[in-house]
Amino acid sequence: MLFSIFENSKKRNLISTTPKYLISIVGPTAIGKTALSIKLAQYFKTEIISADSRQFFKEMQIGTAAPNVEELAGAKHHFIHHKSVQDNYNVGAFEKDATSCLEQIFKSNDVAIMVGGSGLYNDAVTKGLDYFPGVKPSIEKNLISN
Repeated sequence: MLFSIFENSKKRNLISTTPKYLISIVGPTAIGKTALSIKLAQYFKTEIISADSRQFFKEMQIGTAAPNVEELAGAKHHFIHHKSVQDNYNVGAFEKDATSCLEQIFKSNDVAIMVGGSGLYNDAVTKGLDYFPGVKPSIEKNLISN
């Protein structure tokens, strides 16, 4: 399990009188990331951002080890079963959503927790992504139809 603390105020240039910290917990399925994240969220009285690319999707209930109802009640979670597999959702969209979510959390908390097994999604938030130009809808439609 990789356990890291990032001072997010330096990374994202958030204006604050106190430093803001993102505790990131990353590792494979079934090693206790969820339980640890809930304990930390309760200790710091903060919220949890899921960075697990499979737990985002409502239809993927089996095989993702998503938090159960009891665990979800233990701390506020973001990005658990919030999208359909029919939605176009990728790491770039997650980076924007998670960054926006962090900004909201940091308005009332100095610490946020991020947990998940998807290193790419974790890195998107903690390190940022290179930006690429968008694809014209007509080109995307043509590629999908072929």
